[in-house]
Amino acid sequence: MTTLQTLADSLKNCQRCKLAKLGRSQVVFGVGNPNASIMFVGEAPGFHEDKQGEPFVGAAGKLLTDLLQSAGLSRAEVYIANVIKCRPPNNRDPEQDEVETCKPFLMQQIEMIQPKLVCTLGNWATQTILEKKVGITKVRAQAFRQEKFVVFPLLHPAAALHQGNLLETLRQDFKKLKEYLDRMTAPPEAGPTPLASSHPMPPEPPQIQMDLFGA
Repeated sequence: MTTLQTLADSLKNCQRCKLAKLGRSQVVFGVGNPNASIMFVGEAPGFHEDKQGEPFVGAAGKLLTDLLQSAGLSRAEVYIANVIKCRPPNNRDPEQDEVETCKPFLMQQIEMIQPKLVCTLGNWATQTILEKKVGITKVRAQAFRQEKFVVFPLLHPAAALHQGNLLETLRQDFKKLKEYLDRMTAPPEAGPTPLASSHPMPPEPPQIQMDLFGA
């Protein structure tokens, strides 16, 4: 059976797209808890990630760590990856053929980790996971149920660093994430037995069970 480590090893010298020959130092696979209930997905490695081989280790990574703590999370308990595993030159946006080449490996990571919640950071990750051309400002801090997990889009920390006016918005996004996690892990409230009705009520939306953090 393929494991995360086996998949990572198979990609160490990946030559499947042109990024292999455009100055990358190494493939940046992902890091964190392989049994995480929450996974964060960014766009692509930057300069520091390319050098160290881990996603989100530069200034954006430090900000992400702080934001995780504000939501009651730590890097050790989540898993962090990117859509693209190699740094695009000059930190340019990924190109469509690069996304299509790398996406299957991201989806394999998700399949192996089996998170309950996938937090997408920025436009590229959000559009790749939702498979829709949506702008992050339209869908941020909202929950979208997929077949096997819930997607919770967030602004990308790097965008907030580049545009200081977005920093408070990003903090509010993580506040909403914490509120969402608190709701989903709270025990159900006991209430009176409902009376029978001739008008059927619409079914309640499915909710994440109490094992959100692997409990």
